[in-house]
Amino acid sequence: MKRIRMVIGYDGTNYAGYQVQPNGNTIQAELEKALRKMHKGDQVKVVASGRTDARVHAVGQVIHFDTPLHIPIANWKRALGSLLPDDIQVVSAEQATEEFHARYDAKGKEYRYYVYQAHEPDLFRRHYTHHVRAELDINRMREACRHLEGEHDFTSFCSPKTDIKGAKVRTIYKAEITKEGNDMVFVFRGSGFLYNMVRILVGTLLEIGRNERDPEDVKRIIEAKNRNEAGKTAPPQGLFLWEVFY
Repeated sequence: MKRIRMVIGYDGTNYAGYQVQPNGNTIQAELEKALRKMHKGDQVKVVASGRTDARVHAVGQVIHFDTPLHIPIANWKRALGSLLPDDIQVVSAEQATEEFHARYDAKGKEYRYYVYQAHEPDLFRRHYTHHVRAELDINRMREACRHLEGEHDFTSFCSPKTDIKGAKVRTIYKAEITKEGNDMVFVFRGSGFLYNMVRILVGTLLEIGRNERDPEDVKRIIEAKNRNEAGKTAPPQGLFLWEVFY
């Protein structure tokens, strides 16, 4: 047996998320279905760096699986990619050590969230951006981002449905917003992220950008450790898992 490590990308528009579930097609289900074909009906379990929700995308999701097949590592990208639907792509493949674990070895992740700020929506980008009609004050949002950086308990910025027990302490190394024309990109790089955390961060920042909250409110929200104190959860289609760090 050898362990294969892959970076995959996917358009999450038509999926119920990454993780296998009883109702709805998922990214993991498609990966394991393709691997089952390659392994003549034998089940191959795929492990990912973490799950993504319905309609959320990935550019740099990392997975691993074990295989007895003697396929040259240079051929794995094409071999598996040819069996996947065209909205899932194998970006790279390499042989990993037996000890490598896509989830437990991850040291950090980067997520990016795309907002299209304009009076009229863009029909052809509706699956990949969150359309916002209101004017947004990017300087106020950037000021708020500074309060997010560092180590904090992000209980206020995660869904009550999160399955993590105990303290929800994470470190955000970078929180920044770039703008080009009508496009805004919210970039978050951190040690790890809680369930819905990035989408709640973005939803709160957008309220600050619309002058519904003050940048300083972020400190109070963090200290409250109460989901009701933060903003609305931004919709899923603007979110991309950009990179996983090891």
